[in-house]
Amino acid sequence: MLKEFKEFVMRGNVVDMAVGIVIGAAFGVIITSLVSDIIMPPIGLVLGDDFSNLFAVIKEGDPVGPYATLALAKEAGAVTINWGVFVLAIISFIIIAIAVFLLIRSINKMRRAAEEAPPDTKDCPYCLSKIAIEAKRCAYCTSEL
Repeated sequence: MLKEFKEFVMRGNVVDMAVGIVIGAAFGVIITSLVSDIIMPPIGLVLGDDFSNLFAVIKEGDPVGPYATLALAKEAGAVTINWGVFVLAIISFIIIAIAVFLLIRSINKMRRAAEEAPPDTKDCPYCLSKIAIEAKRCAYCTSEL
């Protein structure tokens, strides 16, 4: 069983998937930082508040609000709808989706270009082996072409 598990884990697609998950998680952290640290502060400046502190109180906590920040509301035990944090998550998702779309688009473009490339081999008419296009003699059956 251990041998089979090792074979399963060492398969190329499993290792590739693991690398993809690790890189994807790191990419998500970078995008979250981009949104919360670069994009949203100017928007918060226009709105006059930190975007992650935009929330609605459903039930007051102890002590009773108003609460200046989401952290103070949570500390007081207030029940809140954190719509600013939700909007940040939506913006992060959109940026990640655009980045993944652009990556897949470029991969598909490279794949199409590779498929359209002229062939660099031909079949030997005698033994049907693949040989270079410029070959004058087949490397497999030594026939003159």
